[in-house]
Amino acid sequence: MGREADAQIVAQMGLHPDEALQLYVSELGQRMAAASERPGLPWTFRVIDDPMVNAFALPGGFIYVTRGILAHLTSEAELVGVLGHEIGHVTARHSVSQLSRQQLLGGLVGVGMVFVPELRPFGDAAALGLQLMSLKYGRDDERQADDLGFRYMTSAGYNPIELIDVFAMLEALGGGADAGGVPSWLASHPDPGERQQRIQAQLDAASLDPATLRVEENGYLRRLDGMVFGENPREGYFEGTTLHHPDLAFRVDFPAGWQTQNGKQTVQGVSAQNDAAMILELAEATSADAALQDFFAGSVQRVSSNRESVNGLPARRAEFSVETQQGVIRGMVVFVEYGGLVYSIMGFSPSTTWQRYSASVNTALGSFRRETDPAVLSVQPDRIDLVNLSNAISLDDFVARFPSTIPSGQVALINQIRAEGTLSAQRLAKRVIGG
Repeated sequence: MGREADAQIVAQMGLHPDEALQLYVSELGQRMAAASERPGLPWTFRVIDDPMVNAFALPGGFIYVTRGILAHLTSEAELVGVLGHEIGHVTARHSVSQLSRQQLLGGLVGVGMVFVPELRPFGDAAALGLQLMSLKYGRDDERQADDLGFRYMTSAGYNPIELIDVFAMLEALGGGADAGGVPSWLASHPDPGERQQRIQAQLDAASLDPATLRVEENGYLRRLDGMVFGENPREGYFEGTTLHHPDLAFRVDFPAGWQTQNGKQTVQGVSAQNDAAMILELAEATSADAALQDFFAGSVQRVSSNRESVNGLPARRAEFSVETQQGVIRGMVVFVEYGGLVYSIMGFSPSTTWQRYSASVNTALGSFRRETDPAVLSVQPDRIDLVNLSNAISLDDFVARFPSTIPSGQVALINQIRAEGTLSAQRLAKRVIGG
């Protein structure tokens, strides 16, 4: 289960491109996992290229942290604590229990389910990614993972007091959906105040001196310098219902009023009534003609097709229908050749509602065009920038002297201080620049 899901997670969500950071996280995780109750598992640790503040585990020893959570941590000890907690979920077999109950590998989720491989609007990878990012454990499981993580990180010589700041940071984020937000699993975790008391009690019981345990602040922070913060607009971003993709230099309009989501492999739109969908992705073909032929090679029935030009680009357009267990699906697909790639843009709905959407889908499919706006083509992501502080400084003064492109409240969060707090001397502080 873990190996199959891992391949899908990597394909759907993408790995952070910094190989040195991947190796660093893996080495820390492997060291603790080797001293756990299940050292023989093929442990795998990955940094997911996602701005959400999150960490999760799959059965079999697959552990994931997002670049979003790394951006909000301030020391190696905090990272070790997060990894130890997730290792605890695996060694206690919490994740396999969750996956078995949810049967994540058994079907599709999401709006507009279509059980036809040729359409796959919300395929297994997307479904699994959405589910795993929001796995919920009971509070007893979370306490057990906390206890195991405490043991793993202290055995490795790290100060568990650092986890108290992590809990406070997660509580402050509070489940928002923005770049700094955390998923709803926070609600299933014990109260941060309770966790702080339990950590202190465990420290006292173990007779550990925090002064002798590792923290490693600056060494950890230097690994974050220049890392993308939040969404990366180079990989595509929405302005209303218009998708701009600077790296691939195209834009396309989704129907007005639809909800949209930009993913690593697919861009998805869903109607307000959840009864129609539009999917943009790359076709596995060398030409629009070949892509169209592949599309109709299975159970999808051709209603009509023609060769045309979409805003000056060679294309093939077709209407189709397909029988599913839930009824007949009607839709339209356009394959466009551009920049040495073939793009597939497809809209569909149940046949009973297709007439309502066919005109808007037709317009949307014909909106694919070259991106020529210099402001779009030159857009850059926000990035973390480190400031070496020689003297203590208040947050207000820090933001004034070293401006960020994010609000001061977020600057406080990524540095794990209160809004009215002070950044101590002789430390590295994070700000966000660029964008």
